[in-house]
Amino acid sequence: MKSVGREKKPDLILLLVTLLLVTIGTVMIYSSSSILATERYHDGQYFLKKQLFFLVLGLLLMVLMTRIPYYKLRKLAWAGIILSALMLGALWIPHLGVRAGGAVRWLRLGVFSFQVSELVKIALIVFLAHFLTLRVSRIREIKQGILIPLIVTGIIAALILLQPDFGTTVIIAVITLLMIYLAGGRIVHLASLAALFLPVAVWMLVHKSYRLARLMTFLDPWKDPRHSGFQIIQSLISFGSGGALGVGLGDGMQKLFYLPEPHTDFILSVIAEEGGFIAVALVLFLYIVLIVRGFQISLKAPELFGNLLAAGLTMMLALEAVINIAGVMGLIPLKGLALPFLSYGGTSLVMSLVAVGMLLNISAYEG
Repeated sequence: MKSVGREKKPDLILLLVTLLLVTIGTVMIYSSSSILATERYHDGQYFLKKQLFFLVLGLLLMVLMTRIPYYKLRKLAWAGIILSALMLGALWIPHLGVRAGGAVRWLRLGVFSFQVSELVKIALIVFLAHFLTLRVSRIREIKQGILIPLIVTGIIAALILLQPDFGTTVIIAVITLLMIYLAGGRIVHLASLAALFLPVAVWMLVHKSYRLARLMTFLDPWKDPRHSGFQIIQSLISFGSGGALGVGLGDGMQKLFYLPEPHTDFILSVIAEEGGFIAVALVLFLYIVLIVRGFQISLKAPELFGNLLAAGLTMMLALEAVINIAGVMGLIPLKGLALPFLSYGGTSLVMSLVAVGMLLNISAYEG
């Protein structure tokens, strides 16, 4: 396949929104982490410097992805998913897997470490888009159509759940079902799969006491304000303190060792306190525009692989954003997921920018 559709300029609105989000994120990472970095590392710019490094790397990879015709990624689909499974397995090799916060999610290669599941999500989306395109004529059948994608997703999900990472497992399960649906899968099959997965999810929720504690804390965080409810209460205080216009950039109080890791999971809480309702509304507006443009790119893609790939990547970014935002606002239990483009975290930022680069590439083709 040498060409798909007619080439045009990439989606400039998507690019602009992405650059605005990473700019806001970089500024707020410095604002939210400088005191913490000074206390831990005696360098107020410690987290900022690391994030800038990954930002440059991510932007370079984003540009690279805009140069590689998206349909050529199909050749890497099987290799990518096999490598993903191997990397997830390598996490349990001594001195390669890095344990932090009770989970083994980072793979160490020399002086660098990265969160494997961030790469795996994109590799899985590419694989699903490729395989579902091949089997589109049999997509309404279980054995010949969707069995292999479900098995592959099940293996990847099981390996991620072992880390453990329940939030990412749910995300890839949802993305898989939605991509199968968009490829033409039967709703009755997908509903049956969801019904089968629901009791498993409930069992996993109650089987681990800390997951059940998160749910109970979500229902009533004030029952234990000094321990299990501390995080969400401090987050809600941040939102309440910000008012309409915020207390001013750099002047927030909750980042002063009240909010745990304010530069990662709770960065929107710092934005709410320092920038107020206006800043939060701006961030939400930018995410809405990004998601809408992503799905528009999917609809305008010249063939099914591009449709599914763009839809999968957009759903990935959308689910991560919605889960983080809803969690820090107390609308759902906290999941510990990064806020795309805003939260501190090298792998998350780089892979989010790679996803945008792939979307920009797809947008450069017309049907």
